[in-house]
Amino acid sequence: MKPALVFDWNGTLLDDTYALLETTNVILGHFGHPRIDIDTFREHCDVPLSRLFRSLGMSQEEIAAVERDEGALFHDTYEPLAEKADLREGARRVFELARRESALLIIVSNHIVVPLQSQLRRLGVDNYITDVLAFESRATQYKSMSKGERLRLYMHRYNLNPSSTFIIGDMPVETDIARNLGLTSISITGGFVSAARLEAARPDYTINNHHELLPILQGHGFFRNAES
Repeated sequence: MKPALVFDWNGTLLDDTYALLETTNVILGHFGHPRIDIDTFREHCDVPLSRLFRSLGMSQEEIAAVERDEGALFHDTYEPLAEKADLREGARRVFELARRESALLIIVSNHIVVPLQSQLRRLGVDNYITDVLAFESRATQYKSMSKGERLRLYMHRYNLNPSSTFIIGDMPVETDIARNLGLTSISITGGFVSAARLEAARPDYTINNHHELLPILQGHGFFRNAES
C-alpha cells in the first residue's frame, strides 16, 4: 500500500510566514494600528484571518473593509510578497522521494486554487503534486467547504486508507483534521503559529523541517529504501 502525504501549503510547504506577517502589518497600518513582531503574529495567527485581525484589536468595521471587494486589500498586498517565497527546507527532497515511491502528494489549503497552482509552477514542482484541494476563488474563500470536509470527501472518493495517510501542517487545524479523520498528524514548526500552540494541539509528531519527515514515514513502514 502506498502512503498519501497531505500537506498544508502556506507556512508548511511555502516559506511565506514573513510575507503574511508583512501583509498583516500593512493592513494594521492602513487602519492606524501598531505593527507587530513575528512572536506576536505566531501567538495570534488563526483562520479565517478575520480571527487574527480581531485578536489584534481591529474593529468589525475594519475587518469588513479588509474583506470588501473579495479581499482585495489583503490579496493585493500578499501575492507580490509570496511571489518571492521559496519552498521550506527539505520539501523538494520529499517531493522527489514521494515520486520515486509512487506516493500520493496532496495539498489541502485555505488558499485559492489558481494562485496556488501558479506558485507550484513558479517553483517547478507542479508535476509532483497529485491534487490541490483549495478554495475556488476569492469570493468563496472561507465561505464554502472547509479543508477537513474537502479532504474527507476526497478520501472517500478515492478510497484512501486513513492508516496510511499523513497530514502535515503548521497550525493546530491540521491536527484537528487528523483526529477527526483518523490520520497521522505531523506538525511543522517555523510556520504561522508558535511551537507551544502546536504542541498544545497534541499532534502525533512534531518536526522542524521536511528532512525530519522521512524517519517518521520509515517508522510506519514507508520509504524504506530512501536514505535518511
